[in-house]
Amino acid sequence: MDHASVLVIGGGIGGLTAAIALRQKGFEVEVIEKDPDWAVYGVGILQQANVIRAMSQLGLFEDYVGAGFCFDAVEIYAPTGQHLSTIQSPRVLADYPPNIGISRRALHKVLGERTLASGAKVRLGVTAAQWQDDGDGVTVQFSDGSSGRFDLVIGADGLSSQTRQQLFADAPQPEFTGQGVWRYNFPRPPELVNLHNYVGPRGIGLAPLSQTLMYMFLTTPEPGNPRFERAGLAAAMRARLANPPPALAPLVEQITDDAEVVYRPLDWLFLTGDWHKGRVVLLGDAIHATTPHLGQGAGMAIEDSVVLAEELARAATPQAAFVAYRARRFERCRWLVEASRSICYSQLGIGPPQDHATVARDMLALTSQAI
Repeated sequence: MDHASVLVIGGGIGGLTAAIALRQKGFEVEVIEKDPDWAVYGVGILQQANVIRAMSQLGLFEDYVGAGFCFDAVEIYAPTGQHLSTIQSPRVLADYPPNIGISRRALHKVLGERTLASGAKVRLGVTAAQWQDDGDGVTVQFSDGSSGRFDLVIGADGLSSQTRQQLFADAPQPEFTGQGVWRYNFPRPPELVNLHNYVGPRGIGLAPLSQTLMYMFLTTPEPGNPRFERAGLAAAMRARLANPPPALAPLVEQITDDAEVVYRPLDWLFLTGDWHKGRVVLLGDAIHATTPHLGQGAGMAIEDSVVLAEELARAATPQAAFVAYRARRFERCRWLVEASRSICYSQLGIGPPQDHATVARDMLALTSQAI
């Protein structure tokens, strides 16, 4: 299927890595992104060695690692601040660091620049209003009044994917877990060189993102899935950090800028049925959105991109490629969605108790396996 034309719907992590992977294989690629500013949501992101391996396969290793902060282990603490254990992360290959923290803006810059340099076309402020798959190709009508004809369409448009809703009208909707996550950036002290994870009913962590930056994340029960106005977000986050571990108390006092607080309700989704119909296929959060408790959400989208490009390059038909892609990804993604959700429900007291450290070790063992 060399030189086939592909439309990628969504200019986030999954869509951009898909574009890069497909351009490596000789496909013609156009990416559309509904946000005219191509803005980045969120603070930072943590990724393990399997994601670093996938980024290396995409030819992004040096730029990616150079934009972030590599670290070797996860330090586990009790809510009191007592150190419980150190989880040394396995190296997938000797030359790869085991973990990386990177700001979402820095990651977006790396992916966006490489997508454009690859020769992919990127159009902003545009959506796919409708499409017609006639079996030989897909004709797409865009929101700006233009149209295009493509051999394949990839829906990488996230948790609230319009592509999924148009493709599978009866597909399950994202489900709110009952928990939300709060994030805030701070200067990184020199001694914080690993992820620090405080386990308990509310999860708190400190994660390095660069030589000068780290962020705090906080998971809390949020009954009723409340929505918060921008004004007052800093006070709301501080209130949820009452009686923090002693080492974190000085940081809590620094959470003062409403504009810098990032809050997100935690939803999950997993499609157990087909991931494609005809010449249209889904990728990333559009099919397997996970909570952040194991840090693999974006990583699974990146791995999806590598696998999908490989299968499209070797298959005789799009349908054969899509079936092989789902077969390679299904169990790995299912396990991660369910394991992350189990930690979430354990913290909320609505599921069996989970030892976060043990689940994290199981995750590292699984993701160290080839995709």
